[in-house]
Amino acid sequence: MQRIEHIRLLARYNSWMNERLYAAAASLSDEALSAERGAFFGSLLGTLNHLVVADLIWLKRYTALPVRYQALQPLVDLERPQRLDQPMAADIRGLGQLRRRLDNCIEALAQELCEEELDQQLHYRNMKGVEAKKNFFALLMHLFNHQTHHRGQATTLLSQSGTEVGVTDLLALIEDID
Repeated sequence: MQRIEHIRLLARYNSWMNERLYAAAASLSDEALSAERGAFFGSLLGTLNHLVVADLIWLKRYTALPVRYQALQPLVDLERPQRLDQPMAADIRGLGQLRRRLDNCIEALAQELCEEELDQQLHYRNMKGVEAKKNFFALLMHLFNHQTHHRGQATTLLSQSGTEVGVTDLLALIEDID
């Protein structure tokens, strides 16, 4: 599998899993979503919010690349979060709308990418202001890995509340070879 194909698979998986998570989360009350559960970002809502924050930060950073991706243009009007736990919406419904907007951009970006663009360097400052220069492909892989990490926490929190998400493996989207 080529890198571009892999990125497109991960983008599809990301959207698929987020739809499943938000559908499961919608079955819980606002109180249950916001209840402190000892996770990195406290509650299920805090965990899902952090994923939106982190994705938005990375996608906004990608706009600094020499290639100007049309897929990222719908994010221009959104402010870059200043904290990793910055609330992005008043409730799960508003957060879900923003999540779908980000997922649409991620999938569109995956479709727009070219193989040779993956090796470009991204110059950025982290949340503490430290300068960095890293390979774009590696940063895309980080984006997807970070999502998987925190979605694993979210599925655990859902399971602890008695809500099952069902199949969560990437394997569900990998096609069989004839």
